[in-house]
Amino acid sequence: MTRAAAAGLPGRIRIKVNSLADPDIVDALYRAAQAGATVEVVTRGICTLRPGMSGVSDRIRVRSVLGRFLEHSRILSFRTDERSTTWIGSADLMPRNLDHRIKVLVPVEDDRLQLQLHGIFDALLADTSSSWDLDASGAWRRARPGAGARARSAQQTLMARAAGAS
Repeated sequence: MTRAAAAGLPGRIRIKVNSLADPDIVDALYRAAQAGATVEVVTRGICTLRPGMSGVSDRIRVRSVLGRFLEHSRILSFRTDERSTTWIGSADLMPRNLDHRIKVLVPVEDDRLQLQLHGIFDALLADTSSSWDLDASGAWRRARPGAGARARSAQQTLMARAAGAS
């Protein structure tokens, strides 16, 4: 991803986990952002990645969405130009999980399923009802709808999609 972004190809990394604290992964995400990739992280808890630091993490966004349901899905998506890979798994990106436990990731190869997973990211990143954005200082700031806009709930959006699919 970093090489592709540095070569001028559009690149985007999307990660949904409960925690992101592995120093090697955090450093790799900083390098990808500095090379030009967009990095979007949705995490419920611990996050040692700091978005919005000038020249370091300008292209990184970190959001936490809390709501009625505790979400446990882990999704990793990497897109470069027209190539996309999406993975689902069980691991949070923390040293204790990556270095001392057996965790698995599996690729999602079906295009329709990849689109559904990207839709989950889109809903979570658009939430202005139950979400917080992390700033460069490490403080969480409540996300608010724009002037005149109604609050959008990711969990309501995802429940409506699930009800329509049955």
